[in-house]
Amino acid sequence: MNGDEERFMTADPIEPTRPLQTRRRAIVVGASAGIGAALVSALADAGYRVAALARREERLATLCAEVNARHPGQASYVVHDVTDTELVPALFQEIAHDLGGLDLIVYVAGAMPPVGPEEYDTPADALTVQVNLLGAMAWLNEAAVRFHQARGGHIVGIGSIAGDRGRRAKPAYHASKAGLHTYLESLRNRLSQYGVTVTTIKPGHVKTAMLEGVARQMWPLTPAEAAAQMVKAIQEKRGTVYVPARWALVSLVVRHMPSIIFRRLNF
Repeated sequence: MNGDEERFMTADPIEPTRPLQTRRRAIVVGASAGIGAALVSALADAGYRVAALARREERLATLCAEVNARHPGQASYVVHDVTDTELVPALFQEIAHDLGGLDLIVYVAGAMPPVGPEEYDTPADALTVQVNLLGAMAWLNEAAVRFHQARGGHIVGIGSIAGDRGRRAKPAYHASKAGLHTYLESLRNRLSQYGVTVTTIKPGHVKTAMLEGVARQMWPLTPAEAAAQMVKAIQEKRGTVYVPARWALVSLVVRHMPSIIFRRLNF
């Protein structure tokens, strides 16, 4: 996309905010499939008015039509490529204005290009970092400024259990998720004094395109199952959450495992 990017929204206009209306407003970045699409649906079911962002217009249109069939006017969409970070400040303001305000932003967008066990692909690694980390910073920085000034709001980043340790399979992916976790922790430490909640969600195995070809799958969830647990964590204003929760114990063991043992486990 470029500076002449055309916005695509649902045909049904969003109803204007009314006095005493308590419906909350959310942006989901990376919403065309998998966890992102499931979160748009689950948040709408929880009463949020949601703006869904992703690159694939056809999928966004279908998703919003399905949501609006249940909850008229609660879902809209914008076509956006998260690597176009220069567009984010103006687009963020425009979407928040169209929603009538903003209470929650969830960054879900992720990339995990295939990398062979003996392959070192810098362009693929750069794309991974652009989508998983720099795109998140571009969107969540804008939210941080707004919520800081408003003295309230909720920022959520979807990380991964894979970011808790440097596994051998996909170095750039693991590094990008570890970077996202640390960035979110820094935001939490900055913004908590202003009444802003920052939640880091670390899913394990979720049945999306990223899981295809993974031989060893532990406790895999459907996107809808994962989204339900994530929305519960959002509603509870949690800090760091593993999905499902049992991954927290696995991560505790893995993070404290001596490197020489971890290396031999062939994760």
